[in-house]
Formats: sequence, C-alpha cells, structure tokens
Amino acid sequence: MSEVTSPPPASTTGDPREAGRAAFERRDWVAAFELLTAADRSAPLSGDDLELLAVAAFFAARAKDGIAAKERAFQVRLAEGDEIRAAYIALDVAREYAYEGKPSLAASWSRRAEKILGTEGDTYAHGYLTLVRSEEAASSGDIDRALALAARAIEIGDHARDQDLRAFALTNLGSLKIATGATDDGLALMEEASLAAVSGELSPLASGVTACRMIAACRDLTDYRRATEWIEATERYCQRQAVSGFPGVCRVHRAEVAAVRGAWDTAETDLVQATDDLAFYNATPVQADGYYAIGEIRRLKGDLEGAEAALREAHARGHSPYPALALVRLAEGKVKAAATAINAEVAQSWDRWARGRLLVAQVEISIAAGDVPRARAAIDEVGTITSGHPSAALEAGRQVALGRVLLAEGDPDGAARELRAGIRGWREVGAPYEIARARALLSRALRTPGDEESGDLELRAAHDEFVRLGARLDAGSTERELRDLEDRRTGPVQVRKTFMFTDIVGSTTLAEALGDVAWERLLRWHDDTLRALFASGGGEIVNSTGDGFFVAFETAHNGINCAISIQRALRDQRVATGFAISVRIGLHTAEANRRAADYSGMGVHVAARVAALAGGEEILATAETLAEAGDDITTVDRREAAVRGASAKVSLVTIAWA
Repeated sequence: MSEVTSPPPASTTGDPREAGRAAFERRDWVAAFELLTAADRSAPLSGDDLELLAVAAFFAARAKDGIAAKERAFQVRLAEGDEIRAAYIALDVAREYAYEGKPSLAASWSRRAEKILGTEGDTYAHGYLTLVRSEEAASSGDIDRALALAARAIEIGDHARDQDLRAFALTNLGSLKIATGATDDGLALMEEASLAAVSGELSPLASGVTACRMIAACRDLTDYRRATEWIEATERYCQRQAVSGFPGVCRVHRAEVAAVRGAWDTAETDLVQATDDLAFYNATPVQADGYYAIGEIRRLKGDLEGAEAALREAHARGHSPYPALALVRLAEGKVKAAATAINAEVAQSWDRWARGRLLVAQVEISIAAGDVPRARAAIDEVGTITSGHPSAALEAGRQVALGRVLLAEGDPDGAARELRAGIRGWREVGAPYEIARARALLSRALRTPGDEESGDLELRAAHDEFVRLGARLDAGSTERELRDLEDRRTGPVQVRKTFMFTDIVGSTTLAEALGDVAWERLLRWHDDTLRALFASGGGEIVNSTGDGFFVAFETAHNGINCAISIQRALRDQRVATGFAISVRIGLHTAEANRRAADYSGMGVHVAARVAALAGGEEILATAETLAEAGDDITTVDRREAAVRGASAKVSLVTIAWA
C-alpha cells in the first residue's frame, strides 16, 4: 500500500527519532525499528513515525509489532483529524488480518474504514476500499462486480496519482481476468504492475506483493519460463533495496520451479526453511503456497503421511489442499474417497486455471474409479481451458491426460500419439517426473497392440527415472509391472518371503457398537497407521482384506520388527486416547509362487492360518520365521498347532513386543 514519505534525516544522531528516520531512509530496517521503538518509549510517536515503524517492523521480521503500530497509527491519525489517512490505515490493517486468516477482524477494520469514508469518493483511500470490495465480491462468486470494482480502483489510482494503489489494482484485475479465461489480457496488466515494482517505482511492500503475485500467476499457469524471469528480476530488486522479507517469498517460488525439474530434495529443504522464515513476516498466503509445494514433493516421493501433514498446514493457512490431497488418497488405495473429494472440488471451482488443475487430477482418479465418461468430460473441458494460454507445460499435461483417457476407452494408437506428444512437451519444460509418468502409460499403449519390446523399453526407462528421482511408490509400481510382464512370459516364479497377515479382532461387533461414521474414522486411522509402518518397514502390501492386510517382506527380521512397531503404535494410541482396536498378527517364512504382485501356495496358507490362531494384541510366528530372523528376538512361549492342509503340526512362538 501507499508508502509514508519520511522527513529528511536529521544532522544529528543523538535523537533516536531522527536516527530512526535516517535508518529507514537507508533501508536499515532493524536499526530503524529499534531506534523508533526507543523513541516511542520516550515520547509517543506521531502518525508518520508510527507508519515508518510499522514498515520497518515488517522488514525486520517483527510483523506482529508492525500490526500493533498500524493500529496505533489509526488512532493517532483520527486524533490528528486526518480521516482519509486513518481510513487507509484501517484498510491496511484489514489486509494484514485477512492474510493471517482472521476474516472477522479483517471485516471489522474494513467496515470501520467505510464508515469514515462513505461508499463514494475518489481519494486514494476510496481506491483501497474499492479494492477490498472487489476481493470480497470475488470471494462470494460475483465475478462481474469484482472485475468492475478492480477497474474502478485503477481509475482512482490514476486520479490520485498513487502508484502503489494503481499497481495493486492492476494486479487484482489481472488475476481476475486470468481466472475468467482472458489470460493474455490479465498477464499484460500484471506485467505492467510488476515492471513498476522491480524498477523501484513502488514502495518496498507494494513492490514485493506485486511481484509475488506475478510469479504466483505464472506458476498457476505452469508457465515456468516466465516465472523464472520474474523471480530473477524480483531478487535483483530485493538486493538493491535491502528488502529481506521477499527473498523468502522468491525462495518458495524458485523451489516450486526446481521441484518441477526434479530437484526434490533441494527444493524441499529450501521450502521448509522458507516457510519457517516467513512465519516472522505477515506472509501467510505465500507460506501456505510453500506448505502445499512441500506436500506435493512428499507425495511424489511416496511419503504420504508427510504429504498430508504439509497439505493440512497449507489448508490451515487458506490454501486448498486439492488436488494433491485427493491424489494422496488415490495413492493410498482409497479410490472412492479420492473421487468424492476431487468431484466436490471441481463442482465448486470458478477459477478457470485452478479448475484446470483439478480436472487433470479428476481424469486420473475417475479412470481409477472406473468412471471413464466422467474422465472424458473432464479432459474435454481441460482442452477448452488450455486453448486460452497454451504453455508447454499446460499442453503437455493435457496431452498426457488425453492419452490416459484414450487408453481407458480402448484406443491405444490414439493414446500413444498423444502420449508421445506429451513427452516432447514435458522435455521442453524439463520435467523428468512427468516424462517418466507419461512413458509408463505409453508402455501400456504400445503393448496393447502387441509391440512388447517397445513397451518394455518405455517401462524400463520410466522405472529407472523413478528410482533416480526417489519416487518410491512409482518405482515400486513399475517394478511390479515389469515383474508381472516377466511372470506372464515365464510363468509363476518361486520365491522365499516372510508373509504377514493382520486382522482386527471383533471388527463386526465394534462396527455395530460404534456406528458407521465412528467406525469408518477408526478404520481409516488403522489403515493409515499400518500402511505407513509397512512402508517404513520394507513391507509390500499384497492386498487388503477389509479389516486387515496381507503383506510380504524380504526378510523375517523386517517382518517381525514391523509387527512389533504395529502393536506398539496401537498401545500408544490406547494410552493417549483410552481406546484402540485390538489387532492380531501372524508371520510365516516359506517358499511361495509369485505371479505378478500376488503370492500363492502352502506358505501363504500357513501364514493366514497362523494369524487366525493369534489372540488380540499378539504376534504369533512360526519357528521357521524365528530361525531366519536371528537370535535377538525375544519370545514368550512355544506351542504346536494343527493347520488345515498341512500334514504336520506347526511350531509357533509368541513374539514379546511390550
């Protein structure tokens, strides 16, 4: 918003008030904050100096102190009889509270400004009030009114010769135009404002906010080349002006671009640091962007629990967790939950480009749910949206999604054509993960007509890239697919594994006692907890049995340790909440036939029967499992039991886990 014009620096530095003003002029924000704060303790600051203190507090990472200074400045301006400035400050405070996610406080300060100003006028304060009303109209879905009010704010900015107001209004109108599909017009407006920002024509705060919105718009359009240009221009401006708050913002956006290009570990480290740093500034929207980006990176890595935690942090700060959270549900195997979530989000989205991102995810989820007609409708709409601004990434994403639909519709030739085009597009962007995903799909399209060699080449290339990137779930999926293809050619393969079966004791009785809603919530916690422990323990989930799991481990030691982790997690939940479900676990190490991702044979049968013999909260293992695990496993007792289908009794031990 409008920058305060400070008095010229004094010739003496003995007065902290004058020294604080001088420090402000040279952009020494920490010194300005400390000196003006010291001066305020001696005698209350004027309205001008309180506004200087507020700006210095922000850039000195003391945003809370800045808001307090603005609230005091409002009262002082009223006492000074400057109602226009008081109203402007009230709107500035409203913006601060809106960024913090406190809409009631924001609305109260906004109404206070309107009460002072009235609804009509052409002062700069009326321009900021008009901007607030534009944002409110957009939030309520009245886009025509939002557009008209944003255009009116530009007129007021021109009339009042307020460059900050004009930049804010241009950015607001530009973002609205982009959201409604007038993308080129919207970008032109935002670029006009951003050029003024990085050229030093605006106040430091207005410059940072304007440039940040420009970069965010490029990101939302997946126009990474344009985003990089503006990130670099903004960083140069920040270095010239010694503006310390906005490099953290730029770091978030730079990390988002780096993540697209496959530098996940570096990007995640930068994002975690940036979101921590931004907590000291009133930059909640960008902090939310950072948490969403962290959630996306973790999802791609296969850290679903960490992804959900980050996405919930983003949501708490006002950023929708979708489509990423719906894709987390899909990766967890919860197809119905994923479909319900993404369909609801698509239904309520009016922002054209946000809707486009949701629709691409809806294509994948709908196909997984068997709803190919919905996937077709979604990809047709995506084509309409991207035609308004066909960036390389947007077009590549559309082509791959269309290839996915064509493959589901039984048109492998058409799918291969679109997927190859999508791969070329993603290469232009430099997005290795997206290339690998497209190649994995292409392998299926090529294999359907019988071109097995080409299909194998694409799948192997995709798998190798997933491994290099650290995309654990995708690497596991392509590895199983490669194994499945080999098994189909050679027949079942005999392997030695440790098989685990888990089962909730008394699940039917519990479901009846708790009711559907509470039972579903408890079952979800059970599923999420066990899936995470299987993943960290090296277990391969073969299938879910409704209230339990069938899991294969490479070693007996891994299987036993995972079983112990499960029982301890259930115990901790019981201690924390006073209640937890009771799970029994059976383990057996044996030879079995592997066909694709499934296992069969007597070894699997014995493992299932061992689990059935276990009691609640018990880990029951065969002697074979214990012998292979080594000597460091503590047992409670030994017994023998008959197993249907086995000629001799099975020797069993109870694993001590408490």
